[in-house]
Amino acid sequence: MTGSKTIWDYVFLALVTLIYIFLMAPILLVVVLSFSGGEFLAFPPEGFSLRWFGELFSNARFLSATLHSLQLAAVSAVVNGVIGTLAAIYVVRYAPARLTNPLRLLMSAPLLVPEILTAIALLFFFFELGIGNNYSIAIQTGHIIVTFPYVFLNVCSALFNFDRSQEEAARSLGAGGRMTFRRVTLPAIKPGVITGCLFAFVISFDIFNISLLLKPVGMNTLPLELFDYLRFNFDPTAAAVATLSILVTFVAVLIVDLTVGLRSLRF
Repeated sequence: MTGSKTIWDYVFLALVTLIYIFLMAPILLVVVLSFSGGEFLAFPPEGFSLRWFGELFSNARFLSATLHSLQLAAVSAVVNGVIGTLAAIYVVRYAPARLTNPLRLLMSAPLLVPEILTAIALLFFFFELGIGNNYSIAIQTGHIIVTFPYVFLNVCSALFNFDRSQEEAARSLGAGGRMTFRRVTLPAIKPGVITGCLFAFVISFDIFNISLLLKPVGMNTLPLELFDYLRFNFDPTAAAVATLSILVTFVAVLIVDLTVGLRSLRF
């Protein structure tokens, strides 16, 4: 086997590069347009300006929607960090062998069921309870359910790759169950927990269908506020909002890299 590349290697590399450019072009275009100095969304942009970011941060509706999205995303990440980790530990460690795969499928169901169907089912459920969508409990529950699999699957992956002989060594040295979990198991699966929570945060921040059907009156998330804004306006403020969402995602990836490293994303 030699290290020389054939013509097909270069063709494959060129093809992959073109696909990446095709996928990334709309995102880069939105970021470029957010710095436009023109009055409308148009390409090429008319000059360079931070005006539309100023319009964004002086818009009370966008700021309120951003705050609501951040709050929903933070609660979803924290709650799923707890229940997703506990569910993964039970399924991987303690569930009967014949139930392991059905339970994993059940826990992953929110990824398989269309989001709009989950939203409709939750809407009926909360109206049957008499709660409806008068409070934020319905929308928060929807965000938690939809983002739950991201924590569950990441922690499951960390547990499957964990060498349990470390736990046995800790127990042989006199550590109890709680101390073994706190000092050995939890640090070992920490990358999976952190990565899953950040995935849950990012996905929750951008959820549209769940928020559309379950939001209480008078409350909007950032994607819904952007949708309403684009129905009557077509200026680069919309691109500035999209750039802010991209920045949130980028910061989440950066946090993963600084805390547990991007290598933890490998399955």
